[in-house]
Amino acid sequence: MDRQVCYRRPTDRQRRLLENLDVPKVLAPGCALMLYRPEVAARLHDVLAARFGPTPTLETCCRKPPRVEPGTVVINVCPGCDRRYRELYEGISTVSLWEVLAEDRSLPLPSYGGAEMAVQDACPTRTEARVHDAVRTLLARMDIVAVEPRLTRTHPVCCGDSFFGLVGDREVKEQMARRGAAMPRPEVVVYCVSCIKAMHIGGRRPRYLVDLLFGMDTAPGTVEPAAWHAEVDAYIAEH
Repeated sequence: MDRQVCYRRPTDRQRRLLENLDVPKVLAPGCALMLYRPEVAARLHDVLAARFGPTPTLETCCRKPPRVEPGTVVINVCPGCDRRYRELYEGISTVSLWEVLAEDRSLPLPSYGGAEMAVQDACPTRTEARVHDAVRTLLARMDIVAVEPRLTRTHPVCCGDSFFGLVGDREVKEQMARRGAAMPRPEVVVYCVSCIKAMHIGGRRPRYLVDLLFGMDTAPGTVEPAAWHAEVDAYIAEH
């Protein structure tokens, strides 16, 4: 069990950007969250607006250039968005929602009474210890004991979803089953909506971090890989 909290604080540049109320900021909830629970995305918007003032929501998919003014800080929820905004677009900065919330000690959070939960780190954050640390800081503040699988943080094993389109659905689900079986606790914290589906297929109870923040259970929703990706592709086409 890992009760230690080792949060890698944002860089000085990130902190200046976040604390400077004159720097424009937008919330990028991500396509998957907007499909999963758009009402929760609205609640996240309210949390950020209370701290930073007006914080527009960016609903354009991260696969398309963001139409924001130069210098904007994009606060992302989706691990895929974190990577794409970090790597693909110039003139903007990006920081994960988890880092922002880990810095906000005034945010009221529910307590889970010392519940032990495994953690599945998302593939796009493989190089981003700042994200891993912030996630675990939030779990500790909610009195959740993070129980690490053997391969975790900067050495995670894919939940299986990234294999979609490369191999058949049966092979994708077999990888999900293997990753689920490797989790050291029945409940698994995830911060990627596709990981919700994977852990459910893998026989575990997924606990999406956004849901945990608001004291909500996680609903797997559409879990068949082909059906789920069809929903995401349709949303992307419209945004």
